[in-house]
Amino acid sequence: MNVLVINCGSSSLKYQVFHSDSEEVLAKGICERIGIDGRLVYQPKDGEKEVTEAPMPTHTEAVRMVLDALVNPKTGVLKSLDEIDAVGHRVVHGGEKFASSTLLTEEVLKTVEECSDLAPLHNPANLIGVRACQEVLKNVPMVGVFDTAFHQTMPPEAYLYGIPYAYYEKYKVRKYGFHGTSHSYVSKRAAEMLGKPYESLKTIVCHLGGGASICAVKNGKSIDTSMGLSPLEGLIMGTRSGDIDPSAVEFIAKKENLDLEGMMNMLNKESGVYGMSGISSDFRDLEAASEQGNERAESAREAFCYRAAKYIGSYAAAMNGVDVICFTAGVGENDAKVREKICNYLGYLGIALDQEANQNRGVEVTLSTPDSKVTVLMVPTNEELAICRETVAIVQS
Repeated sequence: MNVLVINCGSSSLKYQVFHSDSEEVLAKGICERIGIDGRLVYQPKDGEKEVTEAPMPTHTEAVRMVLDALVNPKTGVLKSLDEIDAVGHRVVHGGEKFASSTLLTEEVLKTVEECSDLAPLHNPANLIGVRACQEVLKNVPMVGVFDTAFHQTMPPEAYLYGIPYAYYEKYKVRKYGFHGTSHSYVSKRAAEMLGKPYESLKTIVCHLGGGASICAVKNGKSIDTSMGLSPLEGLIMGTRSGDIDPSAVEFIAKKENLDLEGMMNMLNKESGVYGMSGISSDFRDLEAASEQGNERAESAREAFCYRAAKYIGSYAAAMNGVDVICFTAGVGENDAKVREKICNYLGYLGIALDQEANQNRGVEVTLSTPDSKVTVLMVPTNEELAICRETVAIVQS
C-alpha cells in the first residue's frame, strides 16, 4: 500500500509518500508560501532535491503540484495517481471526540471543525489540507491522526483544571496535550529497543524542540503531559512562555496597556528562551552566545533544563517510578549539553549518563551507563511514519 502523509499548516504543506509494507519513504518535501507566491520542494528516494517556484493561491494548487511531481515521467516515484491507496492527515485537535485515528467522513470533518475554537491556528489549516486532497483524489480514503488522541487516556485528576466545573461542562476547558503522535511513536520504539513489553514500562518522553512537551506513559497509556488546553502550557519553549502565574498576565497587560490579543501574541511569539535571552529561539544560537559569555543566553538554557527536570520528577512521582526516559525532537536529539544539564538534576533517580554516548546526534542510542537505575535513550521521532502506520491500520480494518 502506498500512503501519502500530509501535514498541513496555514501557509505550508509537508508531505511524504510511504510504501507501507517496507515503510520505505518513496518521496518527501514541502510546499511553502501558499497564498503568497509558492515554492515546492520535492525529493524522490535516492534522487536530488528539486525546487520549483510557482503560484499556489490555495492548498488545492499545492496538492496538485505535489501529485504532479509524484507522477512526473522523469523523477516521479509513481506511475499514476491510482497508486496512492490512502492519505493520512495530521489533525492537531480532536477534543474529547477522538481517542484514536479515524476515517475522515463528512460527519467526522464537521466535528473537527467544531474543535477549531480549541486550536484556531491549526485545525482550520488541517481541514483545508483534507478538502484539497479530497478535491483531487476523489475516491481515496482519508484518515485523520490526531495530536490529542494519545492523551485521551489521561485520568480526570490529570486533565481537569482548578476552575469552576461548569466551564468544563459547557466549553470542555481542560488539559488535552499535544505531540501525541510523537510521544506514542517514541515510547513504543523505546520498548522495542529494550526488548520489553510496551505495557510493562513506565516511560517519560521528552519531546524537546521549538515546541516542547513531556509525557508520562504508564503501561502503554499517556497518564499526563505538560501541554494543556493549548500548546502554550508547560515547558519554557522557543517562543512560548510555558507555565506562568495568570496574575502576571493581568499585571503586564495593565502596565503595557495590552489587550487580550496582544498578551496572547506576547506569550506565544515573544516569550520562551527567545524572550528571556533577547537573542534567538534557536538553541544553537543560545549555545554559541553562552560560550561567548552571554549570561542571559545561559540563564535561558538553564531555565529550560530546570523546568524539564521538574516535569520529569513530577511524572516519576505520578507513575510511582520510571523505567526509561527518552529524549527526542530537534533539541532532544541534537543538543548534548541540554540532555546533560537535565540529567544532572536526576541523580536522585539513580541516573548515570554515559558522556561519550551523549555526544551522538539524531540516532537511536542508549545514553545511560550499564549501572544506571533508569535507562536513558535518544529516540529520533518519526511522526510521519506513525501517521502512515495509523492510516494503514484504519484503512485495512
